[in-house]
Amino acid sequence: MSDEKSFHMTPEQFRQYGRAVVDWIADYYGKIESLPVLSRVKPGEIRAMLPAEPPARGETFEHIMKDMEKLILPGVTHWQSPNFFAFFPCNASAPSILGELFSAGLGVQGMLWTTSPACTELETLVLDWLADMLGLPDRFKSGSKGGGVIQDTASGASLCALIAARELASGGRSNEEGCDGRLVAYASKEAHSSIEKAVKIAGLGRDNLRLIDVDERLALRPEALKVQIVRDRAAGLIPCFVCATVGTTSSNAIDPLPEIGRICRQENLWLHVDAAMSGTAAICPEYRHIHEGMEHADSYCFNPHKWMFTNFDCDCFYVSDRAALIQSLSILPEYLRNKATESGAVIDYRDWHIPLGRRFRSLKLWFVIRHYGVEGLRYHIKRHVELAQEFAGWVEQSEEFELAVPPPLNLVCFRHVAGDSFNERLLERLNQSGKLYLTHTLLKGAYTLRFCVGQTHTDERHVREAWKQIQSVAAEIER
Repeated sequence: MSDEKSFHMTPEQFRQYGRAVVDWIADYYGKIESLPVLSRVKPGEIRAMLPAEPPARGETFEHIMKDMEKLILPGVTHWQSPNFFAFFPCNASAPSILGELFSAGLGVQGMLWTTSPACTELETLVLDWLADMLGLPDRFKSGSKGGGVIQDTASGASLCALIAARELASGGRSNEEGCDGRLVAYASKEAHSSIEKAVKIAGLGRDNLRLIDVDERLALRPEALKVQIVRDRAAGLIPCFVCATVGTTSSNAIDPLPEIGRICRQENLWLHVDAAMSGTAAICPEYRHIHEGMEHADSYCFNPHKWMFTNFDCDCFYVSDRAALIQSLSILPEYLRNKATESGAVIDYRDWHIPLGRRFRSLKLWFVIRHYGVEGLRYHIKRHVELAQEFAGWVEQSEEFELAVPPPLNLVCFRHVAGDSFNERLLERLNQSGKLYLTHTLLKGAYTLRFCVGQTHTDERHVREAWKQIQSVAAEIER
């Protein structure tokens, strides 16, 4: 019996290979600037290099590591490169990666308090820490009627907020009988596409999502929202939910929360604030103005996995009244019943989101906050905003380029004055170079380049070199 092969990795092997993996990751970060930011492989190329059948017998870890370098790395777009200026950041950091390793090693499934008390109680604490760090109202903290929970993404958080709003507006009937086609939700035309997905999943239907006009800053117009709500009520519909955005994806526009909030209070509508990327800026007191009006909000979310050096996935979702959320999502089959839950003295986070199972995500967030401290986080966030504003200044001083909109924080939307076709060619040439990665959007009908400064290790030299590259490639196209 003692000679029987177990197939498991031994503790000694795990220690050896674990060190090898950490070394590989450290080496990867050491050479990441030399790699083309955007992967250059063609569709299907990676799969074609992989075997069509799984191995009949286990392979050596050394062989697996070699294939990581040979087969996988060429197909990676390097989100952690300091020359990644596309989309919004999805950054990581060494303490976050190590916290994730602890989470994976413990293998906790924290659906109930009793399935791992530390998973629940650390999460509650860290979310309260963050509420204070962001200057959120006390009613979003666990000592009040509200509280926070870690979700996967802002998309999931917005869906949960919409479901809670749906059940409040329907008196709980939608969960029992389904939607009757009368509930209406509102967001700006610049709101994230996840809101459209949420109304479909939640059963309101795409036709019952009203996308409200924006002003010259591309922020939602409160007067247009008010007019639409009145019009819908007159038509016999039931307005129930408004999503305001702090930092839209296309332009970083910030919706006017105070005015929108007052309308929501007057009309008794659930106000959800989506601050997915930009919310992190509020850790710095000088940028906390982006949260003015939060006293009117019923829910709020932001993503530490975007701009707070915490690897994906990690969204922080807050509600001012947790009972409304829990009543909308809670189901308690017999196999989940336990004394701790029945005592009412604990939080069971399974009732706060769509999945039943949940990982120990608060560990990596705890590691990041403890490693950097509030001081360190503020330093890097402030530096990223300063670098973006410096880049915007170079654009303004240029005769060949112009700003599409004034940048409120760390996203600069700009374009070459030669027009849409030129900007499309410019973006393609820049990304093909491998030296940086940008993305585009349409603002006021014009093709616009987006330059977002927020990757963990981006510094002034990277931003300065990117601007030189942009100018150089534009000059080549002009010739």
